[in-house]
Amino acid sequence: MTSSSVVCKPPVRRVAIFGGTHGNELSGVFLVKHWQENGAEIQRTGMEVKPFLTNPRAVKKCTRYIDCDLNRVFDSDNLGRPVVEDIPYEVRRAQEINHIFGPKGSDDAYDLIFDLHNTTSNMGGTLILENSRDDFTIQMLHYIKNALAPEGCPVLLIEHPSLKYATTRSVAKHPVGVEVGPQPQGVVRADILDKMRKIVKHGLDFVQLFNEGKEFPPCTIEVFKIMEKVDYPRNKNDEVIAIIHPKLQDQDWQPLNNGDPLFLTLDGEVIAYKENSTVYPTFINEAAYYEKKQAFVKTVKIKLTH
Repeated sequence: MTSSSVVCKPPVRRVAIFGGTHGNELSGVFLVKHWQENGAEIQRTGMEVKPFLTNPRAVKKCTRYIDCDLNRVFDSDNLGRPVVEDIPYEVRRAQEINHIFGPKGSDDAYDLIFDLHNTTSNMGGTLILENSRDDFTIQMLHYIKNALAPEGCPVLLIEHPSLKYATTRSVAKHPVGVEVGPQPQGVVRADILDKMRKIVKHGLDFVQLFNEGKEFPPCTIEVFKIMEKVDYPRNKNDEVIAIIHPKLQDQDWQPLNNGDPLFLTLDGEVIAYKENSTVYPTFINEAAYYEKKQAFVKTVKIKLTH
């Protein structure tokens, strides 16, 4: 693709920054509340940037959600559900967010949403891409990665034929997840918050340059494409019977090869990875994913050129 494929796109005028999609992931909560009071650092010429607290009830209780995961209900079924008395809080909230920032899939939807998340996994400052054909977002992620270099900034591509996410940010024409860790739930770490803040700053800088007509030549970025979710070993009562092996813990984005240890039982038995293909695990031992029966996700490295 030539650079004109990006340049000829219309300017990006309406941008939202979401915090508190999960109410106990506090970097985004603190930043959004700060920017609502003092938004000078996120304002850019020629665009509206709106900081927004997505799940205020969960934020108030410092819990991930009230009734269900807000970051999984932005599908047509939930967005179209009739609002009756017993509708889950997050589904009702999703409909409100879709009304303000969408409707999802329409010309009226916001151009860009940064959705700020924390993880307990050792993922560093990770950018989440939903569409491998989104020229504008890929150029922006390339710009952010270069601005942060030499510090790493992995990109996770969650495009998958059967794993459907229906994320809060998917309301926008260009959704970007910002996932920064490791940080415990309900805790703020200054270094993690600063990393998130820099990612947003560089993203907004890119949008301003783009709107001013700067040409961005074709670029190639390396991404980690999600392949499969892996559960913990369980017994017949569906209880976890092995934990993440010490040699896998904190090794997000590192290669996993045949024979490498995955899990360790309390009796000392090691359960190893038994596949010939090299994969790159991430979201390793994420606290919020125990309920989702997910010990880590397998990814493969691919390159995207736009």
